[in-house]
Amino acid sequence: MRKPWNLPNLPVYSIMTQNEGRINMNICTYVTAISMEPKRYAIGIYYNTQTLINIQGGSAIVLQLLSESQFPLVRNFGQKSGINWDKDAFIMRKNSGNISIPNKVQYELIKWKNVQVLKHAAAWIELKPLYSQEAGDHELFLFDVISYKTNSESILTLNTLRERNIIRA
Repeated sequence: MRKPWNLPNLPVYSIMTQNEGRINMNICTYVTAISMEPKRYAIGIYYNTQTLINIQGGSAIVLQLLSESQFPLVRNFGQKSGINWDKDAFIMRKNSGNISIPNKVQYELIKWKNVQVLKHAAAWIELKPLYSQEAGDHELFLFDVISYKTNSESILTLNTLRERNIIRA
């Protein structure tokens, strides 16, 4: 039997941050809306990640709710560290040439709020950090929602990742 914290079928997000104009995207599932007015999110960010470095350095932050077809992104954005692997160069390679090729389309970028985001994400949420606190193997952040755009209701969830053997059941 699974542990109770592995039972929920949570949505899968990618957090887009930048460092000197270079994109970094990280997979995140420790995400929850925490307040209705003002709209706020609580998000856990792993320590020793480029995402945490970028957020602490004042990066623009866009939380991207991934669409179901974007499951391939998890291996590249969630199972590899931006500290050791250049995600910006990888994304730019995926966006070169014919972007309509099936293994490239999930990585297609579009400009939103002056930053590059994943075109086919179900939603984009622009965030501003308010507070952070050490929380075990993650830094817990409280963010204000600055703006958002919903693109689709077809979202990627942990069950899809389990079914495709990307994460353990």
